[in-house]
Amino acid sequence: KKGSKKGSIETEKIRCVETVNLEESTPPERQYPFQIVYKGGLLYVYAANEESRERWLEALHREIKDNSDLLNKYHKGFFINGKFLCCNQTCKAAPGCTIWEKHVTLCCTTGSVKPLPPVPQTLKRRSLPQGLSPDPSVLQMAVAQCNYDPEGTSAFRLVRSNKYYVLQEENSDWWKVRDLEGNEGFVPSTCLRKNQPVNNKPDISLCSWYAGNISRAQCEQLLRQKGKEGAFMVRKSSQAGMYTVSVFSKVSESKKGTVKHYHVHKTPDNKYYLAENYCFESIPKLIHYHQHNSAGMVTRLRHAVSTQVNKVPTTASLGNGIWELKREEIVLLRELGSGQFGVVYLGKWKGQYDVAIKMIKEGAMSEDEFIEEAQTMMKLNHPKLVRLYGVCSKSYPIYLVTEYMPNGCLLSYLRSHGKELQPLQLLEICYDVCDAMAFLESCQFIHRDLAARNCLVDSNLTVKVSDFGMTRYVLDDLYISSLGTKFPVKWSAPEVFHYTKYSSKSDVWAFGILMWEVFTLGKQPYELYDNMQVIEKVTQGYRLYRPQLVSDIIYQIMYNCWHELPEKRPAFFQLLSFFE
Repeated sequence: KKGSKKGSIETEKIRCVETVNLEESTPPERQYPFQIVYKGGLLYVYAANEESRERWLEALHREIKDNSDLLNKYHKGFFINGKFLCCNQTCKAAPGCTIWEKHVTLCCTTGSVKPLPPVPQTLKRRSLPQGLSPDPSVLQMAVAQCNYDPEGTSAFRLVRSNKYYVLQEENSDWWKVRDLEGNEGFVPSTCLRKNQPVNNKPDISLCSWYAGNISRAQCEQLLRQKGKEGAFMVRKSSQAGMYTVSVFSKVSESKKGTVKHYHVHKTPDNKYYLAENYCFESIPKLIHYHQHNSAGMVTRLRHAVSTQVNKVPTTASLGNGIWELKREEIVLLRELGSGQFGVVYLGKWKGQYDVAIKMIKEGAMSEDEFIEEAQTMMKLNHPKLVRLYGVCSKSYPIYLVTEYMPNGCLLSYLRSHGKELQPLQLLEICYDVCDAMAFLESCQFIHRDLAARNCLVDSNLTVKVSDFGMTRYVLDDLYISSLGTKFPVKWSAPEVFHYTKYSSKSDVWAFGILMWEVFTLGKQPYELYDNMQVIEKVTQGYRLYRPQLVSDIIYQIMYNCWHELPEKRPAFFQLLSFFE
């Protein structure tokens, strides 16, 4: 109701209207809940049936579409017993945890988007990158989600809530933008949220259910891991310009459930549909409809499976040299595990970025040499390398701040989820690692400790190589032989344990061992032998056996990596061409 009558909510104060996930053992009279989030509170309403709820939602969405303070995110779970069931936040006014897709579509229908200002004349004369038009009608605008105030007086700054033109976004971490006064610069993409482009098509990359270029096999693995009826995601199809909706259902003969894939089709007048009778102007509208109606699908879309993590943009890509981080800007959240350097924590940097913090125990490494090497490591930027963002080295314990990988260590992942993986997925893991190593090889950088324990698994199941170049600074008995050299024996080539001679070809040997780890789902190499026996056996020509899941062709690739003579082993770029 409008006005300020007691017991009512002014519609101008409503910020979000959306359904709520059902609790376990929900009574029949409470099967159709929805929520009204308004300035100052949260109201749960129970409709009599699905049709009634849909009418309420449509009516309220029409009423609030011009409100100036609509939410980008909401809580899909109830607030019960002092916390939200969806994210366990304990404050009732806590920011939402799920992208509100309807917000995107409401923005498209308001008609209140101001026309973009003309591009300043001085900039129109500049040569723009190929494919980018100077016409502002085709430029997209973005809103700053936070203040960005980098060091250096000449750096480009963002002011929260201000709007900016997006000029270039080839680099996913840094976008080139222009403010309304014509100034240009690079800023972290995570600080910006795109507005709707002039053609009014919502940007699906903002939606929690969008997984981008994830492969079909990776998609199926993530949905099966979720294991809930109606778990779904939207990904780019193998057909260029097309999208696929993938959904998990237990309604099948298979005990493990099944994953169904539905192509998103397009009509001649550019409307989207999965079932021909239900066409929509955008993919978010299509998904919103099928979240409430199965309409020909195996089940309705119930649980969005997100691959999105709020990662840090790499400072190295702009070459600003900032690598000593402020300790007070880092908050430790929970322990993830421990390694040869010390304890690893999940943390937040600057209150918004997810990072992993390796808390280096005193005496665990030779610090002066490592810090010098760390600056080199920060400059190595590749999609399959875990990024080193910086260090806190001015007091103890030293913090090593790296990219956060939600699925943890590859070795642990293989042991816990390996039986769910198909041989092709195991080969994709080897490809990811080989891709990273081919890059290091091209940079003439030696890893020295390549193994499954030093690779990490991202939220979308991409595998990245970690801890490159750090082994030589570890002071740990596991890496010290009787001769005083540092190496993990069971992954080391003969020239390493005989002569301490490292090269990219010794990394190739270790890669062969890693492939064996992958295809044995995390078994220990040479599990019947100790280190001294391994040295003796390998020197005599003994090699690891062919795992059951490995074809003769793949085993031959492994075996080639274990040639006694380094020069006879393949290079990583040759291995990469085989995987491709």
